[in-house]
Amino acid sequence: MGTDKRERQKANRDRARQERIRKQQRTKLTKRGLIFGLGIPAIVLALFAVSWAIGGDDAAAPSVTSVAASDTTTAPTDTAGDTTTTVAGKTPAIVEGTTPCPKADGTQKRVAEFSDSMKKCIDPAKTYTATFNTSEGTVVVALNAKAVPGTVNNFVSLSRYKYYDGTTIFRTDPSIDIIQGGGFSASDSIGYNILDEGGPYAYSEGDLVMARTGTPNSGGAQYFFVTGPKASALDSQGTYVTFGKVTKGLDVIKKIIGLHEATTDGLGGKPSRTVTVKTITITEK
Repeated sequence: MGTDKRERQKANRDRARQERIRKQQRTKLTKRGLIFGLGIPAIVLALFAVSWAIGGDDAAAPSVTSVAASDTTTAPTDTAGDTTTTVAGKTPAIVEGTTPCPKADGTQKRVAEFSDSMKKCIDPAKTYTATFNTSEGTVVVALNAKAVPGTVNNFVSLSRYKYYDGTTIFRTDPSIDIIQGGGFSASDSIGYNILDEGGPYAYSEGDLVMARTGTPNSGGAQYFFVTGPKASALDSQGTYVTFGKVTKGLDVIKKIIGLHEATTDGLGGKPSRTVTVKTITITEK
């Protein structure tokens, strides 16, 4: 009987030990679940903040040659990751869509919606200049077609389609020295996206840059101007494609950011009065 009693006691101890182990495992899993349950939303919020720090666009556009993730506009052809990089001074190829080229003589009627990105409508060997006629003055930009031909092709085509005519500079953010336009709000879309090109970039006063979400290859129509040195805070990302430089009218973009008034939409703010981009005229040489 003594032996049976000792066996029962040993079995009871074994069961108790196993129960303690199971309890510890359940506690560990519970804690792990809490970590991921809280951590994932925090990461999502952080990524959301980063993506909207430069533009929820554009975001802006109907359909395109590529998308990189589920939170971008779905495109007919998925070439995500097929970004173009300038190598040894060689001009990258333009990834063409199916939208025909607009008239370049100024007679093109305005088009505001597209089903795909543009065909090749520029010659990267030529020089392109964009003149922004705004309600606050004129801004002239030299476009860098040789380094980022796909981005310039898209911008020149949209400008010649008069897509930008009558749009606004809807965002100002002195914390990173940018003003943003290319639509009427950060959520506007033209229905397609374009591929990122080159980089990483360092941002300086006078740069004209494509706005996009935090997801690669999600640009479309929206852009931002760098108005001062605080934009260098974006250098650690370096993913927003710089495609032009202001040659005249730096005082105008500084005037626009000087109209800043804070908002609670997470985008920093907007001009205190409506700033309209009346036209963008492209000069080709």
